[in-house]
Amino acid sequence: MVIALNVLLKNWVKKGIRDEALMRISIFGLGYVGAVTGACLASHGHSVIGVDINPQKVEDFSAGRPSIIEPGMDELLTVGKDKGLLKGSMDCCQAVKESDVSIVCVGTPSSASGALDLSYVEQVSKELAEAIEKKGSKHYLILRSTMLPGSTESFAKKYFEDLLQSGLVEIFYYPEFLREGTAVKDFEKPALVVVGTIDGLPPSPEMEPIFGLQVEVVRWCTAEFIKYGCNAFHALKIAFANEIGRLGKELGLDALSVMRILCRDTKLNISSAYLRPGNPFGGSCLPKDVRALTDCARRNGVSMPVIENLIHSNQQHLSLMLKLVESSGCREVVILGLSFKSNTDDLRESPMVEVAQLLLGRGYQVRIYDPLLNLSALLGSNKRLIDIRMPHLASLLKETLSEAVGERGMIIVSQACVPLEELKELVKDEHQILDVNGWTELQVLPVPYHGFCWELG
Repeated sequence: MVIALNVLLKNWVKKGIRDEALMRISIFGLGYVGAVTGACLASHGHSVIGVDINPQKVEDFSAGRPSIIEPGMDELLTVGKDKGLLKGSMDCCQAVKESDVSIVCVGTPSSASGALDLSYVEQVSKELAEAIEKKGSKHYLILRSTMLPGSTESFAKKYFEDLLQSGLVEIFYYPEFLREGTAVKDFEKPALVVVGTIDGLPPSPEMEPIFGLQVEVVRWCTAEFIKYGCNAFHALKIAFANEIGRLGKELGLDALSVMRILCRDTKLNISSAYLRPGNPFGGSCLPKDVRALTDCARRNGVSMPVIENLIHSNQQHLSLMLKLVESSGCREVVILGLSFKSNTDDLRESPMVEVAQLLLGRGYQVRIYDPLLNLSALLGSNKRLIDIRMPHLASLLKETLSEAVGERGMIIVSQACVPLEELKELVKDEHQILDVNGWTELQVLPVPYHGFCWELG
């Protein structure tokens, strides 16, 4: 976003018209996000009208005075004021009339129950709809207030449906990722730029000066969900580091060094590795080591709720898989890939082994195909596990994909371990696909497709 804006500004400077506003923007809500957004946009050459119900905030914004403590705000507001690009107002209709784009940054606080209070967004949406209708010409509306998935769509239907149909308004959800204390820097060099549109298609070219070119474009509800996913992940990282710190302190260890060295691994630890919905975790390491660490904490009197609940969360994930099978109505189940992950024959704590056992116990017919699994070659822990937990595995494991797929049933694709074209030739009308691996190309198969914990389309 910033690179695109800087290029535009340099071009304006070369043409000798740098002081002419790039876009006319009204900001609704001059709290933390609104004030920073307005100040930064004005410093880029946009004409900004700050709207708020608090007269002091409006007065401060007009005068180029920061109403919040944030490094860099004084300078940005001074530049905006000196160039005549800042104006404050308490009149919604006038602000809409004098702008082409409105950005909603009002607060969404927690209610007493912990639920999200959207009353401020509700009120400003109602006023904006009336103002845009009165204006009578095309207007762009950007929502930045943090809202749960489905909120933008709800407000669009309730207040803007006729305006959307007539083409008088185009609505975007544009989540902010500004951190207090570094908000101006975050605006100038964003770690992530996401824009939600009604259909997931790119925004109008007219919006490029605001959104830029390097932007992830998704549907409204996905953009809303991304904001919550990011914040929950940040909270999880802090809680995890603090739990390691508490246990380290009790054990007399330097947890600062532990976490510093942990973060040096940018291939597996601080990376996209494992951050993908799909199979529950299993194998010889993760379940065993999580249990051992949890036991160590308990024996030392240290509470670690995040780490202690990893096994429980994993079990809940597996339970969802079983519920999806049950809700399909299929009484025959085909499991493609039995080991705990691709490219191995390791069955230790494989979720698919447990799924097979549980389904058999509930009266399902189960067939299994895993091209890497050779029962006669199993040794050590693998063989002991099968002998104890699934001595009947040989009767379930099929030698060919055709024999495993059969004539009907729910096909649980745990791994992309078979050629897609071969599977396409074998499936029939009475089959369904449950994709546990995120192998979304399975959608091309001529049978119902179910994503394990995602919806595609």
